Amino acid sequence: MNAPVNNASLEQENELHKDQEIELIVGNSNSNFSGVTSTMLQVTAHLKDMINLRVMGPHHLTNPELAISFWQVAKMCRQPLKNGKVRIFHARRVDEMIQALILKHLFRAKIKIVFSSAAQRPRSKSTIWLTRKMDAVLAMCKASASYLADAPDAINYHGINSDAYLPAADKSAAWQALGFPGKYGIGILGRVRKQKGVHLFVNACIEILPKYPDFTAVVVGSISSNNEEFVNKLKDKVAQANLSERIIFTGEQPFEKIPEIFSALSLAAALSDNEGFGLTIPEAMSCEAAVLATEAGAWPEIIRNDIDGFVVPVADQVAVTEKLNYLLSDTERLTTMGKSGRERVLENYTVTREAKALHDIFRSLQ
Repeated sequence: MNAPVNNASLEQENELHKDQEIELIVGNSNSNFSGVTSTMLQVTAHLKDMINLRVMGPHHLTNPELAISFWQVAKMCRQPLKNGKVRIFHARRVDEMIQALILKHLFRAKIKIVFSSAAQRPRSKSTIWLTRKMDAVLAMCKASASYLADAPDAINYHGINSDAYLPAADKSAAWQALGFPGKYGIGILGRVRKQKGVHLFVNACIEILPKYPDFTAVVVGSISSNNEEFVNKLKDKVAQANLSERIIFTGEQPFEKIPEIFSALSLAAALSDNEGFGLTIPEAMSCEAAVLATEAGAWPEIIRNDIDGFVVPVADQVAVTEKLNYLLSDTERLTTMGKSGRERVLENYTVTREAKALHDIFRSLQ
């Protein structure tokens, strides 16, 4: 019989193996849960076992002990580190860059500032000025790098937790276990609004699902009050096509259920007009779902056309419908694409790889 795991001993062992040369402060300025927050929390969960870190702000932390206030950081960082050690402030938002610069120049904090940029839009003059005050600037993909005024010091792709986003052993059984009709599932996940291209997915499904009776489509995500009219019009179109039982709006689902839904999908769509990075695609690929996405975020850099799925132009209804029709026409091809996607994520887009790369970048600043 195996001996019980001693969590206290494991924590002590992790402390012994941490890189003692680096002290990391992670920005966490936004009380609203966002994609930036999600990526920060995921990579921090891995970095905390590699280096000593604290998070400046309590928002959404599963371990409140990691939280530290601005004033605590100001006091702690006044003390210089010895023997070549380095203290890093990692910012992901403009206001976090400002906080770090105030700490460094007003409170004389002994820190080096790293900024990770995922946004894909032209920068204001003030943001460019702030960015040029950083000790290192990272881009999350080539597309976000192209919007920076100066070339980044490194490109470090976001990663996902491939241990949480696992493929179902039998997708058909997993789909039916979720309680949805049909043999296979396809879906689009995220906030339900026009900017996310939900109408492109629904319109394509209305046109082609009658040809593929084994497939059911789901639209998974929250619907804000200002998007209710948009969604109701889509639901009316679905009802007029007599497809209400095969194109289903599930509403918002618990966060912990999302990996389960992805694992049961044979195909996942992400059709946004724009994205910072777009974690839904690597999450779906990790679950061995074929993918159909627009040329937004990092998706053109992640998806290999006709291998993992397809990338189509933004807001191109014809292209979405044509590719969805092609994908659903061959379930074996969907399975093959899903397996290829999982292999690609394991090789390039895990959060473990992202955390290790960040650690190496922090060490280079000593």
